[in-house]
Amino acid sequence: MSSHIDYFVSLNSPWTHLGAARLEAMVTRHGATLRIYPVAFSTIFSASGGLPLPKRSPQRQAYRLQELARWRDHLGISIHLRPRFFPSDEGLAARCVIAARETIGDGPAVALAHRVLRALWEEERDPGEREVLATLIGEVGLSATSLLALAAQERWAEQRVLDTQSALARGVFGAPSYVIGEDIFWGQDRLEFLERRLSEVGKVRTRADAEPR
Repeated sequence: MSSHIDYFVSLNSPWTHLGAARLEAMVTRHGATLRIYPVAFSTIFSASGGLPLPKRSPQRQAYRLQELARWRDHLGISIHLRPRFFPSDEGLAARCVIAARETIGDGPAVALAHRVLRALWEEERDPGEREVLATLIGEVGLSATSLLALAAQERWAEQRVLDTQSALARGVFGAPSYVIGEDIFWGQDRLEFLERRLSEVGKVRTRADAEPR
């Protein structure tokens, strides 16, 4: 039995970006599966009592920048603390990720989401611009023409609404959230605890394999 992680993200979230490479490596190490959900956190905040960044107190906004700088330096990931195009309009990119997830596979969908985040936070590019997004889609080995045409279908916007409602029903309130069963691990600073959980599942699997049949 392998672990499955449901991965709830915002395509504007620096914290999702800071955890992206470590999460991918962890999934590979433990033979886990990963399914991504680029949900609408504006809806989730409204329903869960959270506040979008511009509405947070000056103290909280200032502390966020301090924490971003600390994690940037700790991880050696060269993000811009105030990227030029933040926040980007993530609607089209989210539909592309969902369409890729549902028609191509989980791996390509995760790769595209992570490429979008890197463009925003490291490269000062705007994934909300169709031409930029098309380039990013091509860079992860997908057909921009096909995926953008597919993403124009209303069903992917509707699926995002359903995914967002599902996230709320499961108790998700922030990005990124890594969910195994009923357990939520919120934030890239909880990846150590996620790995412990994956290791526990691996030990159970090893013991089960060692039992006589």
